[in-house]
Amino acid sequence: MNIAVITGASAGLGMKFFEHLKNNPEYDAFWLIARRKERLEALAEETSKPVKVLSLDLTKSESIDTLASELQKEKPVIRLLINSAGLGRIGRIDEQTRKESETMVDLNCRAIVSVSNVCLPYMTKGSGILNISSIAGFQPLPHFGIYAASKAFVESYSKTLHHELLLKHIHVTCVCPYWIKDTEFIAGAQHEHNKGYKHIILPSHSNTVVSLSMAALKVNAWVCTPGIITTAQRICAWIVPDCIVTPFMELISRI
Repeated sequence: MNIAVITGASAGLGMKFFEHLKNNPEYDAFWLIARRKERLEALAEETSKPVKVLSLDLTKSESIDTLASELQKEKPVIRLLINSAGLGRIGRIDEQTRKESETMVDLNCRAIVSVSNVCLPYMTKGSGILNISSIAGFQPLPHFGIYAASKAFVESYSKTLHHELLLKHIHVTCVCPYWIKDTEFIAGAQHEHNKGYKHIILPSHSNTVVSLSMAALKVNAWVCTPGIITTAQRICAWIVPDCIVTPFMELISRI
């Protein structure tokens, strides 16, 4: 059985990817992973294909063990893995709690590595991995520093994975979107006590991000910047030193 595994599937891009793929004949079934079981069960009703709902907190090692056990039991062929689970909090590093900081690193970094590790043995020639990173990973980002650092990790990890799986013909693409207006991420990142990035200019749309991401995976692009702003920022990060970009981004965050 050919399956697609999607983490963070209860909301945000994870949910949008499922909605985009649910009728795709390439996949016989879907495995949806997130903490909110009721949301996953509601999504499962949207397709006639089998859907395995896994209510897991990927910051916990036992959840990764559960996923590994389910894979070992059913031994599916994973045609697509979308690592979409992620968390961001706006705020200065010294103003965030230890719990907030550790959760961001655990979910944004460790979970992607762990999920990929247990899924790779079930992937074959023609399989693909989409790792959802962010425009934030291109440079140090005041008031969003831990999130930006975690997404820089995702980009570097994905590029290496892309290279190492070339001869196995498994595609790996790191997706680096700009703010997306029609998901819960912006509201989740912004809290009343947080200062910075209150005014988001020209946010992108999830349908565009999903479509461009799938197209990039098909041609095995190692990084996808789905939109004009994120592409421009990627180019800027190549050219302008961090010592100039960082104070500029500090200024932007206060506008």
